[in-house]
Amino acid sequence: MTTTQSPAPLSITISEAAAHHVKEFAASEGNPDADLRVGVKGGGCSGLTYMLEIVSDGPRETDKVIDENGVRLFVDKKSYVFLAGTILEYSGGLNGKGFVFNNPNAKTTCGCGTSFSV
Repeated sequence: MTTTQSPAPLSITISEAAAHHVKEFAASEGNPDADLRVGVKGGGCSGLTYMLEIVSDGPRETDKVIDENGVRLFVDKKSYVFLAGTILEYSGGLNGKGFVFNNPNAKTTCGCGTSFSV
């Protein structure tokens, strides 16, 4: 039985599996020391869409920086409001492989899991 760790209420957590895949993707792009930018932008079928980007230029001046499981997450302040308490996981299940945002702030989500509303 696996348990999902509970993040601090005002933090964002990345699971070990998600961190492993971030490192794997970064290495495949030739930059094993890259970091992950996480954000939210308007759009998608539910109003807001999650963004993930492997970056090597470091945090921006206004980013919140979270170090967890060997990965540094950069989150801009505007997105952080929508993502606080979120657990970023990686799923390899029957419904497809990919990153999954378990966001306690999302009131509704779309079927694809990349769009949500608050």
